[in-house]
Amino acid sequence: MLNTHLIPLYQHTLKKLQFLDGLPNLLIRLILAPVMIIAGFNKLALSGDVTHFYQYFLASEDIVAWFGNSDWGLGLPMPSVLAFLAAWTEFLGGIFILLGLFTRLTAIPLMITMLVAATTVHASNGWFAVTPTDASTSPARVLNWLAIPGSEASLVNSDEASERLTKMRELLETHGYTEYLYAKGKPVILNNGIEFSAIYFVMLLSLFFTGGGRYVSLDYWLTRKVSNSFLAHKDK
Repeated sequence: MLNTHLIPLYQHTLKKLQFLDGLPNLLIRLILAPVMIIAGFNKLALSGDVTHFYQYFLASEDIVAWFGNSDWGLGLPMPSVLAFLAAWTEFLGGIFILLGLFTRLTAIPLMITMLVAATTVHASNGWFAVTPTDASTSPARVLNWLAIPGSEASLVNSDEASERLTKMRELLETHGYTEYLYAKGKPVILNNGIEFSAIYFVMLLSLFFTGGGRYVSLDYWLTRKVSNSFLAHKDK
């Protein structure tokens, strides 16, 4: 008896809330877009000093060097071309994501960019972007319960990182101006793992399958206009 009332109520409530189903897509886009735009902008020569107009459209020299150098960079072939493609993919892709324009198509090259970043820049550092310094609250503890390889080493690394961070803070408290240095937040240990790249990839994957969102993207209104024009033409 209870189910006969709850199920229709549940379905009715979902139907009433459908007009908000574009909201998660909008929020994902608003999180992703600034990250992509500034990442691309900082790779372009226009973010620095250039002597010729055409240089505005190229990747900056330091980024090209980082892409190509195998000693301290990525060691990729054709660094000028790849840096150029990465920069404009992120910069223009971020703008399109912000507007919700060609969202699904834009998500594809951005996902490739995230995969390249994860495998070439961050993979050797493991998962975490910032090293957990409390093993008892580290997500790796859950993986350790499941005997996932590498989880025990991650917990050991957390303990070692905690010890080093404690020593750094002790030195600062003894010899530094902690009130000034801690005013914007306490220091952490950067791990630079694949965490953010993976999260951005999943967010882009979601946009690829669901689009920019109903009512909140240019894609929705353009598609609606094209559909209305097609129907009007068909009725003639």
